[in-house]
Amino acid sequence: MRNRKSFYRILSSLVIILLAVQNILPIHDRIPEQYLASCVIHDKATFEELMKRAHGRLKTGQSKSLFLAIRDVADAEKIDLSRFFKNKNVDGVKNLSEKNKILLNILLADSKGKIKQGLDLKGGVSCVLKIDDSKFENLGTSEKTEQLNKAIDIIRQRIDGLGVSEPLLRVFGKNCIEIQLPGISTKDNPEIVDAIKKPAKLEFKLLHPTLIPKSKFERAPVGYEVLVFEGDHGDNGEEAYAFVKKIPGMTGSMVKRAGVVVGQYGEYEISLTMTEEGARCFEKITADNINRRLGIVLDGKLYSAPSIRSAITNGCASISGKFSQRDAFELSNILNNPLEFELKFVELSEIGPSLAEDARINSLRAMLIGTAIVAAFMLIFYHVAGIISLIAVLANVIIILGVMVTIGGTLTLPGIAALVLTIGMAVDANILIFERIREELLSGKPLRAALASGHEKAFSTILDANLTTLLTAIILMCFGVGPVKGFGVILAIGILATMFCTLVLSKGLLEFLVEKDLVKKLIPDFRIKPTSFDFLAYAKLTVGIYAVVALACTVIVAFRGTRIYGIDFTGGDEITLTFEKKIPIKEINRLASEHGIGEVTSVYQKSIADSSEILRIQTPEGQGTKFFDHLNNHFQDSRPFLVRKTEIGASVGQGTKLNALISVILSMVGVMIYVAFRFETAYGIGAMISTIADVVLTILIYLALGRQISAPMIASILMVVGYAINDTIIVFDRIREELRINKAKALKDVINLSINRTLSRTILTSASTFLAALALYVFGSGVVVDFALVFAMGVIVGTFSSIFIASPMFYTWHRGNRTTIIGNNAT
Repeated sequence: MRNRKSFYRILSSLVIILLAVQNILPIHDRIPEQYLASCVIHDKATFEELMKRAHGRLKTGQSKSLFLAIRDVADAEKIDLSRFFKNKNVDGVKNLSEKNKILLNILLADSKGKIKQGLDLKGGVSCVLKIDDSKFENLGTSEKTEQLNKAIDIIRQRIDGLGVSEPLLRVFGKNCIEIQLPGISTKDNPEIVDAIKKPAKLEFKLLHPTLIPKSKFERAPVGYEVLVFEGDHGDNGEEAYAFVKKIPGMTGSMVKRAGVVVGQYGEYEISLTMTEEGARCFEKITADNINRRLGIVLDGKLYSAPSIRSAITNGCASISGKFSQRDAFELSNILNNPLEFELKFVELSEIGPSLAEDARINSLRAMLIGTAIVAAFMLIFYHVAGIISLIAVLANVIIILGVMVTIGGTLTLPGIAALVLTIGMAVDANILIFERIREELLSGKPLRAALASGHEKAFSTILDANLTTLLTAIILMCFGVGPVKGFGVILAIGILATMFCTLVLSKGLLEFLVEKDLVKKLIPDFRIKPTSFDFLAYAKLTVGIYAVVALACTVIVAFRGTRIYGIDFTGGDEITLTFEKKIPIKEINRLASEHGIGEVTSVYQKSIADSSEILRIQTPEGQGTKFFDHLNNHFQDSRPFLVRKTEIGASVGQGTKLNALISVILSMVGVMIYVAFRFETAYGIGAMISTIADVVLTILIYLALGRQISAPMIASILMVVGYAINDTIIVFDRIREELRINKAKALKDVINLSINRTLSRTILTSASTFLAALALYVFGSGVVVDFALVFAMGVIVGTFSSIFIASPMFYTWHRGNRTTIIGNNAT
């Protein structure tokens, strides 16, 4: 029976790992021409001739990319591309041009590597949009700022709806917005920016009761205009026209929400739910115009015109138009986030990675070193069991990446760093189990019994520690926005993957080795010598040291003032340069450091319009012109020329900052409630206070060292929250267990005993995680260094607070009297 259990654990793990690997592959983009050729299954010779004509369009500059060239040739020659490929679910689309567009978009997406990379690793597209409206120009300065920030929020929601993760949006100049989209190419995705800037002006207009135009140039009756139907409304996919009233009977302002539904014939439609006022208005329009057609017009385009058979009283409508699934969701997303002002293009360009090549290489090398250190640590201390834990951790990373691909996540350098730190944290559960197994072995139990007993005793601790962290992740997902919500998603995936790999895969492999007698010794006899420190005796001294350090750091931080905020939070200057010879980004960063300019971010950017290349450098506010003078003096052979200096807004908005704070506070309250429910009130209060102390002191020390608050730093702080909670719960779980076992001991003695018995696990897990963070700090570059520094300090502070704050807080709450503890057989 046991053999079967281990077999099923291993089998289920292999299935999940293989599914994750299938999701991840291919990692890199495939060459478009080779990929398309591999997908052709019919009439290959004809397709090869079509490809030659497409390449001809590329050479003459008539098309921007191979995919667009193929589409242009197919449209011009009326070729149905679906006949060359396997079924791609486009047979229901009658309009040939739309059918080819959908098919090529599917093939383009399939040709890309599954793991999306962020702006720092791969670059993407940058576009500057300008609010071009006389109403906007008449607004005051504060009103303009408010409208720009509102537009940014709406565009961010639209981008989220398009499945593009980790975008960068900020105010650019006085009336512009800059958008940077990672991993996107406008050569292959020319419509994506159009989807972002559409105003989404929805109108309901009556069609002429009797007349139908034969062309779009036909003269319209008074009060009407000619509009072309979008999609397949004509015979054989040809264009169809209608005379539509110029004045709408109702506008999109009366629509409460839009969603995607599947119609009775399996086609995608956009459902509309009206507001109360909208429902009354819609009922009147339909009641007064029975047997007439009501046109649904979006941004001047006629999508559908259903006939009114009776008055519609439920406040619902739908837009049909032979949409693909992607188009339907895109249109629904736009309707849910309408823009108040029209946006116009100012600039469109491709941008390179924001992190210099050497910095990327250094940081990736640091991550490999960090991973190797954790691996060596586990092998030294746990031998065979350490190998099993490393297999489980590798599976953990594969599963996390597989799920990230499934949900459309983007991998950035801080994200990779977080994965490395996740490896350090993932071995925590294994160490907890291994230390329990070691205890059982030292008590004289045989290997098989020690393995079963160790897992059984560690299970509740692992469950509570991970569920509290999972609760934090769920709260961040539910109440967070932008990067905070994204971090919550990744944290939740990491926790679930860790629990699965520890409790299923690792356990299955260990059971298999023991049951088959393949190993005689899982874990070496070595262990940290048992201690008997009186930790509670040092609690007041430790709290005093905490207070002194926090006060000193607070004074330093207060003296620094607003300089604690990075460009992500305050905005700054951006200088745009042309040059004759490229300046290495690492040299730009070195020059900025030498002259005390502060944080700078540099990217090379290629204009899509004329292929010219420029250099954009972001500096702290008021430093742009000064830094250009230094560049001009130091790199005279490059002949840099200042094209413009622009003020840029913060990429992390006020709402995001407030939301991050609220999310963390809610997660703390949630953890306190959960711990109080699972353990007892004093445990919950101790966990919350110690975690708050961890976060506050970590931030203060980080800022006192001259660092700045940045977007990656927020993610690192959130990781500290998860780690600190996990560490505290493990100590508390042991206190609860020892209270049951040692019913005659005083509360102080039980707490000290529990801390001493978990001390080896605390030292080992903290050391493995700290060493991983230290490797990132020492060998990494750029934001990875800041990310690792915050987490390394958080590990140290969190380890001490779980011992010297959380546990003493529990003791103080009960005034040293165990009889006041509720439940858990404490007395």
